[in-house]
Amino acid sequence: MDRGKGNPLFEYCVFAIVPSRDLPLKLAVELEQTLKNHAGIVKKTALDGTIDLTDLTHIISTTSDFPQCSAARQQLIPVVTPNWITQSLLKNKAAQMRPFNPDPNLIFSNVNISCADLPAGDKDAIIGAVLAMGGMESNSISRQTTHICALTVDNDKCKEALEKKLKAKIVLPHWFDDCLKLGKRIDEVPYLLPNPEVFSKTADESVQIPRISTLEGATSPRPKYLPTPTDSPDKRCLDVFKGKNVMLSDDLGLGNRLRGVIEQLIEGGGGSMTNSVHDANMYVCHYREGRDYVFACRDGKDVGNLSWLYHLITHNEWTSPLRRLLHYPLPKGGIPGFQDYRITLSNYGGEARIYLENLVAASGATFTKSMKQDNTHLVTARKSSEKCQAAAEWNIHMINHLWLEESYAKCQMQTLTNPRYTHFPPRTNLGEVVGQTQFDEEVLKSKYFPCDPTPRPDDPQPPRAAMHDREHNSESAKMSDTHNDGEADELESGQISRVKEKPSKTNKPTPKAKAGSDDITKQHLMTTPSVNRRISVGKENESPYTPSSTNSRSAKDRAMSKLHDLAPDIELYEKEKKRGGQVWGGKRAAHQLDKERSKDRSSSPLHATNVEDEHYSEEERTPKRVKTSRPPITVRLLLTGYKGWLNNPNKEDTDKRKLRDLGILITTDPNNCTHVAAPGIVRTQKFLCVLAASPIILSSEFVDKCIVEGELPDVNDYLLKDKENEKKFDMKLKDSLARAKANKRQLLRGIPIYCTAEVPNGPDTYKSIVEANGGLFYVYRARSGASIRQVNPEEDESGGEPVYLVTGLRPEERKLWPKFEEMAKGGNMEPRIVQPEWLLEVALSQELKWKSKYLATNA
Repeated sequence: MDRGKGNPLFEYCVFAIVPSRDLPLKLAVELEQTLKNHAGIVKKTALDGTIDLTDLTHIISTTSDFPQCSAARQQLIPVVTPNWITQSLLKNKAAQMRPFNPDPNLIFSNVNISCADLPAGDKDAIIGAVLAMGGMESNSISRQTTHICALTVDNDKCKEALEKKLKAKIVLPHWFDDCLKLGKRIDEVPYLLPNPEVFSKTADESVQIPRISTLEGATSPRPKYLPTPTDSPDKRCLDVFKGKNVMLSDDLGLGNRLRGVIEQLIEGGGGSMTNSVHDANMYVCHYREGRDYVFACRDGKDVGNLSWLYHLITHNEWTSPLRRLLHYPLPKGGIPGFQDYRITLSNYGGEARIYLENLVAASGATFTKSMKQDNTHLVTARKSSEKCQAAAEWNIHMINHLWLEESYAKCQMQTLTNPRYTHFPPRTNLGEVVGQTQFDEEVLKSKYFPCDPTPRPDDPQPPRAAMHDREHNSESAKMSDTHNDGEADELESGQISRVKEKPSKTNKPTPKAKAGSDDITKQHLMTTPSVNRRISVGKENESPYTPSSTNSRSAKDRAMSKLHDLAPDIELYEKEKKRGGQVWGGKRAAHQLDKERSKDRSSSPLHATNVEDEHYSEEERTPKRVKTSRPPITVRLLLTGYKGWLNNPNKEDTDKRKLRDLGILITTDPNNCTHVAAPGIVRTQKFLCVLAASPIILSSEFVDKCIVEGELPDVNDYLLKDKENEKKFDMKLKDSLARAKANKRQLLRGIPIYCTAEVPNGPDTYKSIVEANGGLFYVYRARSGASIRQVNPEEDESGGEPVYLVTGLRPEERKLWPKFEEMAKGGNMEPRIVQPEWLLEVALSQELKWKSKYLATNA
């Protein structure tokens, strides 16, 4: 890492190094020497592990989990990993800091991407996402490139990377898509080219349950034992407690022996125990309630539960109790809305499963090991298991663990319709990202400690100092004035308005302060008050510039101070007034606001006439630049069977833009299209689904004509005509469209249609066709939950209605036929076990017809 002394690369830089498990003390010493060799200054940390942030320019750390990380962010001090030093030395200049930020929310912080042969739109979207999430992008590949995004390895970049044996991973764009949908970074292995698992294996094939280390010591809010040798606790020296006062709450329910062991460990590490929350640095409790809890949180102390305390003892390293959900005190009674839920888990294992079980209990819901029909939610890491199949049949909500974690972290139940909670990558077990959700302190503050607790008689009284710092007094004045908002706020707002429009007489200095008054006023507006200026107790709100101590003078001072805070906004406002442009904002918006305000201030007819003339002249002004906009969408076109863009994504992207310029929007949603283009009558899923909506069906030649000619032709000249397939399928397209228009997507309304799980082309294909025509679709696996209600034939007036089972001819499907017939007859219905051909012909002809040839038993 060291490139020798004498190169002042880090001159004028002041560093602090935060040791951790990933950055041991030995490596920290080496980094310190390297920085000093290149003219850098390294500050030493205090004995209690705190960092002096004064004059600091960089913090070197492998994690954002250290006590002063939040304070460093507020002071805009960058936190970077040691790799930033390495890259800076290699480039012989300071490297960009964003890719080396250890913030876990920047999921692509270590990614340097290069795209190969992707459509322009997809490429821009992926690059934008990577940059926004902390990554970097380069047009060419190098040894710093970590990922190459491509669809195949048959391009120059991938070939070069393979020939040079670069460490860059060649991944599909699907990896970035799945990471962004989840908001978490998942493993790239299933997406690696040339043989990605997402294409070579099905979603139903098994995936190994991952092992994770983020949950170590954080799986339970109340550990059953202390993970240290309790027979000789004094042999360990816990530096994490050095100089800290720790308070243990009574709601922990600790026995005398265990409490004594914990106290010995803390005191042996240089800490001390206290019974007063006012003297404590760390407050350990079980529930988020009580006066001591509120005071400790409001005072910025470390507040955690017993699991968090044990984690500190085990690892001898500070960690924020907000980093892991079960390290923070529990909400008594759980999260509102969870009390009536019965939740079970699937596809999670090891510590992840234990953690989620305890999280379910902490949220207030009931956890069940097995799943029954009275369960309300299934939390699963993959959408492939017997529980998942049963949940689909029993209409049980199926989500991933992010719903549970974020509901607990945000202290309120999250909506189940959020796509993040129902997204399951086909070859990924989401157990690998369990435990990465953290608390937001602002959410906790608004929910559990929005205001200071009521003081008690035995609380220490604040010091009654005769002289206070002026800054402290001004803050106290602000706090006291909040109880009299009406008059003070009204005066302040009025004062600010007058300052903006015209200097007020009340803003002039008093005669005693007349000498040099302009300079004093400017200094008061543009600089902060002196830190150590003293004022008397009796005149807390007195201005340092005039001897007046009246309430009016103090209000003026507050208004002037507020104006100082608004100075950047006023400057930006004046700047925006000078900016031109057609969009709302800039000069037009600024002048319009000025005119509206002037209209409100004046009721003079003459003034109103002047404003009207100004408005008229404003409307006549010719804009400097007029943007050309696309024409409105007149055709929402769905393509099926179109081969013009096959294996040519760049042409597809270009042609779609051309079509959009003609008012044609290419869509894939059958429910949101007005036209369909196909080479002929095809029995594809898209064609059969969209046929139920009776759209205008065109020939694929219509698309080619639009692209070549660059103009929209008459659609009536390109209506689909396919006599050959009409004869083949024994139907007339014109008649089918007429029936579809009359059916109004209700051809199969109220008709239950079951489908075997192993049917050719998969049950999802037929599900979309059935639901597009208003039918009821179920996957049949011969389980007790998927049964028709038993009905007495004498009580069923409309008995004998048909119920269908769409099936293939495999042996495992044939085994289900007798059970289906028994179920249907038990519900006084006529069982019809049919091949998929029946459903395809019904959807194509838009006519509910029946012939015995469709029966699977006749095949």
